[in-house]
Amino acid sequence: MLETLGHLLPIAVAVAISSVPIMATVLILLSPNRNRSALPFLLGWLAGIAIVITFFAVAAYALPAPTTKKPEYLAGIALIIVGAGLVILGIVNWRRSAGKPIGTGPKWLQAVGRLGPWSSLALALGLNLRPKSILLGAAGGIFLANPSLSRASSVAVLVIYSVVAASTVGAPIIATLIAPNEMEKKLLAVRNWMEKNNKVISLLIAIMIGIFIIGYGMTRL
Repeated sequence: MLETLGHLLPIAVAVAISSVPIMATVLILLSPNRNRSALPFLLGWLAGIAIVITFFAVAAYALPAPTTKKPEYLAGIALIIVGAGLVILGIVNWRRSAGKPIGTGPKWLQAVGRLGPWSSLALALGLNLRPKSILLGAAGGIFLANPSLSRASSVAVLVIYSVVAASTVGAPIIATLIAPNEMEKKLLAVRNWMEKNNKVISLLIAIMIGIFIIGYGMTRL
């Protein structure tokens, strides 16, 4: 269990520091709909994280048994493909945003503050279907599909992974609902910082996690 958790935690951290859900969280918390929409957004984000990794874990379990002498060969190949996909995605996104002015983000983010509870829930679920989220979920699912784990251990690892991955959305939401006045200045500072640095952050995260996943996949060949 600890070995699987050790492999999953870097991926959970990569999910946690993804700039788009954090920025969406900040915009919701700075909006008049904060009290209605923040918790549904958190629930949707947490549920989506768990659903994506569970889907890929089930899919990994369903893979046919490899005929090679190395029983983990298929998992290694899959991890290399996922890791390479993350690196390529990071570079492509960087190149697409290279000509845009600092502070320019997805247009839909401008409307996040006007979303109601159900729309916020749906948005959070949908953010888990972005290419980056799917690739990270695929890598996590391959690690979670460890035949040596018991069902109880798999559930425990899934819960820990999901909580860590959702922590950067959950922590500011809970803190803001408890002490909104104290958090407002901090949220504004986070928003301004992310508008200036999210391109570099996204690129570095994608490359570092991608290389980590490729390296681990190569050890299983």
